[in-house]
Amino acid sequence: MFGYSLDIIYLIILIVIGCCTVLYLFFADIADVSLDTIPIFDPAIILSFITFTAAAGYIFERFTSFTSLIILGIAFFIASIFTALLYFFLLVPLRSAEVSLAYTDASLESQVARVIVPIPLDGFGEIVIEGVNGIISKRAASYHHVEIPYDTQVLIIEVRDGTAFVAIYENEEFTF
Repeated sequence: MFGYSLDIIYLIILIVIGCCTVLYLFFADIADVSLDTIPIFDPAIILSFITFTAAAGYIFERFTSFTSLIILGIAFFIASIFTALLYFFLLVPLRSAEVSLAYTDASLESQVARVIVPIPLDGFGEIVIEGVNGIISKRAASYHHVEIPYDTQVLIIEVRDGTAFVAIYENEEFTF
């Protein structure tokens, strides 16, 4: 084909699509055109299918004596299996995972926490914040310079230098 053997064509396709895949990894957020309802139109799936097909085609053309049509069929079959495994065991769990487990001090402000070490009048105690990221323990001081006993719900007013300044949380419930 085009004056080249099929194994060279498979190798060229493998290299070109491999480079496109690397570029897609770097620029996926900009170029993300996938439709969430139809996963077959996801560029990661299409690129991986072509890569697996070219790799299997190259290996079979190079090391077996099958006809080119049989090799193409085997390459499609192998690519389908590997692409399905990649999709169901790597891409689906990654897309359903949390974006980040990290938190910032600013993200803790206005959250409700519980005192686990009593906070003295002009000293430090400790609080825990329970959230989707797990349990976070922070050093705490009273915002209004009052003592806060153990197991009291507090509201984080601000976080400065790793210390959460808290006030006693008064939960107002409205009944109609």
